[in-house]
Amino acid sequence: MTIVAFLIIAWVLSWFGFNRLFVQALKELFNKEVSNASYYFIFFCIGVIGDLILFFRGQYPFDI
Repeated sequence: MTIVAFLIIAWVLSWFGFNRLFVQALKELFNKEVSNASYYFIFFCIGVIGDLILFFRGQYPFDI
């Protein structure tokens, strides 16, 4: 569930141009060419980490 939330946050932030800022910052900091896919992948990874933390703490909202 956290994965979906972070992807929606990334999508909403892209309306305000945050994705271009993020891509440009990564390009300047690490001297690597990145795309919008990297932008969404970072938010996906943050969501996965959040879901894993909730799962291992026993606070995940769904029984698996």
